Amino acid sequence: MEAGSDRPIPYRVGEWLPSDEAFLTRWLEAMLERSRAEQKALHPEIAELQELIESDAQLYMLFNQMFEQVPRRTPFRNDPTGKAQVRDYRQMLRLLNTLMTHAPEFDRSGLVGCPINAILDWPMGTPAGTAVFLNERVNAQLKKILNAWGRFLRSSDSARVLSDHPHKGWFGADAREAMPHFEQEYVCQPERPHWGFRSWDEFFTREFRPGVRPVASPDDDRVIVNVCESAPYRIARHVSYRDTFWIKSQPYSIAHMLANDKLAPLFSGATVYQAYLSPLSYHRWHSPIGGTVVKAYVKDGTYFAEAASHGFDPAGPNDSQGYITALAARALVFIQADDPMLGLACVLAVGMAEVSSCEITVYEGQRLRKGEQIGMFHFGGSTYCLILRPGLKVEFDHHGQKPGLSAQNIAVNARIATVLD
Repeated sequence: MEAGSDRPIPYRVGEWLPSDEAFLTRWLEAMLERSRAEQKALHPEIAELQELIESDAQLYMLFNQMFEQVPRRTPFRNDPTGKAQVRDYRQMLRLLNTLMTHAPEFDRSGLVGCPINAILDWPMGTPAGTAVFLNERVNAQLKKILNAWGRFLRSSDSARVLSDHPHKGWFGADAREAMPHFEQEYVCQPERPHWGFRSWDEFFTREFRPGVRPVASPDDDRVIVNVCESAPYRIARHVSYRDTFWIKSQPYSIAHMLANDKLAPLFSGATVYQAYLSPLSYHRWHSPIGGTVVKAYVKDGTYFAEAASHGFDPAGPNDSQGYITALAARALVFIQADDPMLGLACVLAVGMAEVSSCEITVYEGQRLRKGEQIGMFHFGGSTYCLILRPGLKVEFDHHGQKPGLSAQNIAVNARIATVLD
């Protein structure tokens, strides 16, 4: 269907923020009320961000401007005076402070899978917001904040949301309808509190039961399998080594995606397959091919940057998925295939918004079987790219889905491509 095409193929994918702006407005109202009721001291990492903003003249200006630049006519405004729900950086800090001790609850009407992204949804689309979230010092502090929140999400206190509350609990009636075969598919203990999960993070990085996701054609090196439980987003061939990734079409830029790694020039003209995880997805990564790990590491980057060329993106970072492959915090795993025809490949696991904790679970020199685990996202999922060497002829399998339609998840370890002779 797309074999031989040089044109990137777009797909519509699942959203982490609700498509219903009214739900987002109600959610923010509830969070604001909660933050006003708590009135607690700022968490140390949040206090450090406030100090950074207020001590740096440029950042002080930009943080004020990004709220002032939110358009007056938008669902983000919720009263006749045109005032925003989140009106300034101090209110933003208080909301972040509230989130530091709260794990996401389930909600079928519009799951807020990335609550920090929900708070920043409109400000980060302003000109000032673009500058703020590309700033190295800001991203370094955001990393500290996200790591601190991650510590809470790994604590037993975070398991409170893993309840059987009919609407808000992750094992309640609504959630079980959204994940109807949970106990059959995932390792869990329904008879125990929180179904045996000790924390939110343990729940979110849950594992499939043995045999649930068999590896397609395990003995055929020419069959490439899906790295993550994910929906196809874009395919591009003959990708440039350096390109203008910030323009509206968001072309891939190999040198920037691969952090100017010494191996990056080997992928000039490569083929890139990108796919996207949803909030309810399985969030571990598996090797698409059999081979040996040549290099594996995490590259720090941005967390809430989105493409200015897309203007205000009501779905958060969804429409900036190509753009963030060159900028966001991401993991790089280079694999030398057993089959010489496949050569060197790279799995690029890209953190999106809060979903920035990329954990690599393999080491350099490790021999991998196709379908073997190589890492995971903490707190959710994001987007990933499989980068294949230039000149490799592959035919992709969309599993019956046509370009332009709303794509659904393709199972991890399922066939996504076949190498042609």
